[in-house]
Amino acid sequence: MSGVYALAYPWRLNLEAVARSSGTHPDVVMRFVELDLIRPLGGDDPGGPWFSPRAPELVARVMRLHSELALNYAAIPLVLDLMARVDALERRLVEISQVERTASR
Repeated sequence: MSGVYALAYPWRLNLEAVARSSGTHPDVVMRFVELDLIRPLGGDDPGGPWFSPRAPELVARVMRLHSELALNYAAIPLVLDLMARVDALERRLVEISQVERTASR
């Protein structure tokens, strides 16, 4: 029985998967947890800590901010918050532009 199956992405990743996916060492990921730069998912299931599938992207972003912009780890949460706000504003601007285009027709 052969078929085509949709890709299934994991709903959580373990420490090693986050480290491997972000190109860092597990100790670095745990240091970021200690600094509250990333947060594991709640619960203490076996094989944990467990992280969101977006954690590798966040770890890589923290690494880039630290290395490329020479930001200290205390400044990174502020920068991440500002970047999230800019992203939200850009999405809202796209929505408004689409509504205006639809209304002008």
